[in-house]
Amino acid sequence: MKIIVLSDTHGRNRGFLESIMYDTRPDMIFHLGDYVGDGENISKILGVPSLIVRGNGDFGSGYNEEEIIEIKGKKIFLTHGHRYDVRYGLDNIIYRGMELEVDMVLFGHTHIPVNIREKDMIIMNPGSPSFPRGLFADKTFGVIEIDSEINTEIIKMK
Repeated sequence: MKIIVLSDTHGRNRGFLESIMYDTRPDMIFHLGDYVGDGENISKILGVPSLIVRGNGDFGSGYNEEEIIEIKGKKIFLTHGHRYDVRYGLDNIIYRGMELEVDMVLFGHTHIPVNIREKDMIIMNPGSPSFPRGLFADKTFGVIEIDSEINTEIIKMK
């Protein structure tokens, strides 16, 4: 199963959609908040299901702040990350993943991509395809491929 992971699109989907239109279509979209409507639109345009969590900029949204999904026996925790102070470090979100006994933690909020393994979990922040931050400030999104194992990649947009 191929899943595209997005966060912090903030109303700007065009560049992302152009970058993946000719790529292999994903089986699912995860949108980690800050403009949940973007997740809905991308899902509709690509014709694939989505799982969306709300971010700190999604006031009045009916989406949950956290979701847990199991795919092919792998348990994945999705959150925007602001409630875990991810701007100041990853300890809180890693501890939450350990509490939930998940295989993977997905978060956004910082607009800075992360793709690491810690405490037998994959920790991924897809960055932002719209408003990147960080040392190199590349526009990015994440790709997850789940089979018997989980493989992850951060994709830099052109």
